Amino acid sequence: MELAMQALPMLLLFLLPLLLLLGVLVRLRRKLPYPPGPKGLPVIGNMFMMDQLTHRGLAQLAKQYGGLVHLRMGVLHMVAVSTPDMARQVLQVQDNIFSNRPATLAISYLTYDRADMAFAHYGPFWRQMRKICVMKLFSRKRAESWASVRDEVESTVRAVAAKAGTPINIGELVFALTRNITYRAAFGSDSHEGQDEFVSILQEFSKLFGAFNIADFIPCLGLVDPQGFNKRLAKARQSLDGFIDNIIDDHMAKKKNSDADDIELDTDMVDDLLAFYSEDAKKTESDGSQASINLSRDNIKAIIMVNETDQPFSLVIFFLEMHVFWVASVCS
Repeated sequence: MELAMQALPMLLLFLLPLLLLLGVLVRLRRKLPYPPGPKGLPVIGNMFMMDQLTHRGLAQLAKQYGGLVHLRMGVLHMVAVSTPDMARQVLQVQDNIFSNRPATLAISYLTYDRADMAFAHYGPFWRQMRKICVMKLFSRKRAESWASVRDEVESTVRAVAAKAGTPINIGELVFALTRNITYRAAFGSDSHEGQDEFVSILQEFSKLFGAFNIADFIPCLGLVDPQGFNKRLAKARQSLDGFIDNIIDDHMAKKKNSDADDIELDTDMVDDLLAFYSEDAKKTESDGSQASINLSRDNIKAIIMVNETDQPFSLVIFFLEMHVFWVASVCS
């Protein structure tokens, strides 16, 4: 006991300088060279300013703090770029550093940990996903081969022509056309069965992608889940899994039967993606560096879901442009 008491001062003399050094290092590490910006509150940072961060609000901050403005939202550090020179550095000179899109908890979960192209990190995997989308899924040649989709456009144009001289709700017509094109282009089904379920899943995904989640800014609150956000995410992905897994299984069975009977079938987006399907595929950078492209079920579901959320109105405009001459002939 006496030896322990005698050794205590020596131990303190050794530990105190060590703790002091660690404290200095921590303080130096915390004081990163962030650009100037408004001072935030503890824990929440500048989150109380969220309603002020419009384009006008950011312009006012740029006048006060300069072309680079630092904001802290909870644990996230953000920088607003407001001058042409700074924007050129971010978007052109050093674009490879800033090319990755930030993903919220909802986006990461609903895209199966960035298994799609839209939110995947820039690298070999992203380049392969982009190649599939550009060369296979959304090429002009592929779009022109969608005879069933052209049928939907023609049906809508005929409906408009039949009501010449009377009021028409264009919004309802465009939404119905978008829904039908999306469903038929993705899954190749001319039946409306299951379409309402798919649209409801799309709508829920869109809401979750843009919803405010406090856990994105203060991660520890994710365990408590005060908004019930985690339950909504789990329910939405479970709905997608059940819906698209059935469609994938159905397409695989049809392909197997057509190969056995030597029958050529019209292909859709799911068929195009299944051409690269592999049960052993995983979304990793090492897989992305391979010459061959292998997609997992998660890749297929994420690509379909994210692209169907973004693409419908582009498809509508594309096919409407293709039918301008045809519309003129019908109306005349």
